[in-house]
Parts: sequence; structure tokens; C-alpha cells
Amino acid sequence: MNEPVKHLAPSRREAAAEVHRPTPLAPVPSAPVVPLQAGSVPAVTSVVLPDGCVVTGYSVEPAKPEPVAAKPPVSRTAVNIALGGIGFGAVCGGLFLLTAFITALTALITQLITLAAVIFGGWVAVQVLSASGRGSGSGTTVNIRKAVIKRNHFHG
Repeated sequence: MNEPVKHLAPSRREAAAEVHRPTPLAPVPSAPVVPLQAGSVPAVTSVVLPDGCVVTGYSVEPAKPEPVAAKPPVSRTAVNIALGGIGFGAVCGGLFLLTAFITALTALITQLITLAAVIFGGWVAVQVLSASGRGSGSGTTVNIRKAVIKRNHFHG
């Protein structure tokens, strides 16, 4: 039975003599194995496709999104504005003291300038008045005699 057939035409013999060898597939790296907890083996599911093929496999649960953090009852912007107002209020006391200090310093400087002007002016007045009373050589002496004034002319 396994002997070659001799009664076939030469073209058919050539066709029968061809040997087809399968091409080996490259090894596929294995997927990482996910350890399952005992007793939690997922159920096998079969799906019938529209062309009639049946696909069988394990069902995979979709990934659940992380829960969204609850919003605070008051917005962060409002809290920041309130804290800024409290900080400004705390600083206002210091600013008030600073402005009061500057005002007092200005009044003190004004009084010192006024006092210096009064003292210097008094010293100048004393110098002028004492010089004319002493008869020192720095002033001009005028002797007035009895004069006769006739017809708007001075005769001395």
C-alpha cells in the first residue's frame, strides 16, 4: 500500500513527489501569570459570533475608576480670600502704629525746627539791638543840633 504508484502520468508523479515541510513558528514569550486567590477562579464564558463561531474564555471585569474625592462645602478660593482678609486685618494694627509713629516723628521734627528758628532769631535780635546800644565803632553816629527850617530849606 505504501508503494509508489506506477500507472500515474508523469505530471501527477511529480505532484505526488513534492514534499511540503511546515515552517516552524517562532516561540512566543509567555504572558505573566497573575496569581489568583483560592476559590476565586473566574467563570468560563462562551460567546456565539454572527458567523456561527463560538469563542470560549474567561470573563474579565472592567477596571473600576477611582472614586472622586468629595468636594468641600466651601471652595478653596473663598477660604484663601478669607485667610488673606484675616492676615490683612492682623497687619492693619501694625500699619496703624507705623502711621502714628511717622505722624509723631513729623510733629517732633517740625517743633524742633520751629524752636531752632525762635532761638536763632532771638540770638540775631539780641546781637543787633546790643550793638546799637553800646556805641561800638560798627554803627553810624548822627548828631542832631537845633536847626532852623525856613521855606522848606534846612539851615544847620
